[in-house]
Amino acid sequence: MGAEGRKHVLLMGLQVTDEATYASYRARMTPILSSYGGAFGHDFVVSRVLKGDARINRVFTLLFPDHATQERFFADAQYRAARAELFEPSVATALVLGELELADARR
Repeated sequence: MGAEGRKHVLLMGLQVTDEATYASYRARMTPILSSYGGAFGHDFVVSRVLKGDARINRVFTLLFPDHATQERFFADAQYRAARAELFEPSVATALVLGELELADARR
């Protein structure tokens, strides 16, 4: 994924307030994400926050070939429609916790 085994990683923290609607969002947006060469990396349901934003109950990474691909994905009309219909009513807080470029760890 990405040039010379590198990938762009987006670390997200969410406060999911409606699990069923959020699951529908994930099911609908995942094929769109895949069409851009993106994927979910790690995905955690958080039961206790020790420091920081206590509203977060979900933490995950999104992997992209590069930052430009990430931008194209988030601008995609089909993705924007899924976000408006399913993400926005099911998520109270969405925080970008970090972005970084990583070498492919499989080497």
